[in-house]
Amino acid sequence: MQKVQILCVGKLKERYWRDACAEYEKRLHAFADFSIVELPESRLPESPSAAQIEAALEAEGKRILEAAKGGEVIPLCIEAPMIDSPTLADRLQRAAVRGTGRLSFVIGSSFGLSPAVKRAGLWQLSMSPMTFPHQLARVMLCEQIYRAYQILNHGKYHK
Repeated sequence: MQKVQILCVGKLKERYWRDACAEYEKRLHAFADFSIVELPESRLPESPSAAQIEAALEAEGKRILEAAKGGEVIPLCIEAPMIDSPTLADRLQRAAVRGTGRLSFVIGSSFGLSPAVKRAGLWQLSMSPMTFPHQLARVMLCEQIYRAYQILNHGKYHK
C-alpha cells in the first residue's frame, strides 16, 4: 500500500478544518497509508526582516526534509505548474510503479517554503495562481489526493 503524507508547517486551530481533514484521512485509508504531520512554525516578530524570514524558512525546511526522508517530496508552490485531477492520479500511480516508499506533499508556512525544499521536490504542485489560507489548502489537498485515488480505482466520486 502506498504511503502518502502531507507535511504541514503549523497547526489547524479551528475544529471545522480538523474535522474536514479527518474525514478525508478516514476515506484515504482505504487506498493508502495516509497521514498528516504538523511541523512547528518558526516564531517571528510582528514585522520580520528579510533575513529573519530567510532564517525561519531555512529552519522549517530542515524539519520538513527530515520528516520527508526516505520518500519523494512534492512541495506546494504558487509558481509551480498547475495540473488537473487525472494528472495527479497518474503521478500517484507512476510513483507506485517506481516503487516509491513514501510521497510527502508539503505545505509551508505563511512565508512559503525554503529554496532547499523546493529543490528537493521531484515535482512541484500549484493548486491555483490564487493564494489560499493554509488551512483551506490542506483540506483542498486532502480532497484532491482522495479524488486521485478514486480516479485510479474507477470510483463514482470523481464523476
